[in-house]
Amino acid sequence: MNEELSVREKIAAMKGLPTREELLSMLSSNVVEVTFKKLDGDERVMPCTLIADYLPIASKEDKLSQTKIRNLEEKVFVVWALESNSWRSFRYDRLINVKKLTEHKWSPNSV
Repeated sequence: MNEELSVREKIAAMKGLPTREELLSMLSSNVVEVTFKKLDGDERVMPCTLIADYLPIASKEDKLSQTKIRNLEEKVFVVWALESNSWRSFRYDRLINVKKLTEHKWSPNSV
């Protein structure tokens, strides 16, 4: 397991990206702009977060509002997209860039 983690850390460092754990921590306390390749090959830039103040109240009807459901798949990040005010996801292995944004820098018209 440690060897697998070490390989993941090395790959993240080579790509200039945070590890999965670091990204989860960033999202939990910051607004983050992620750039990733969508499954159709298009590139997407998405301001997103997991800061509790932004998230909808957890409910049985909205499964993605439940943290344990969002974290089931290790390869996929489920985040709150600020532009659309809805849950969106991206694959960690398709990340191109990650940039921490301050709350003051983000606005729907700036992206």
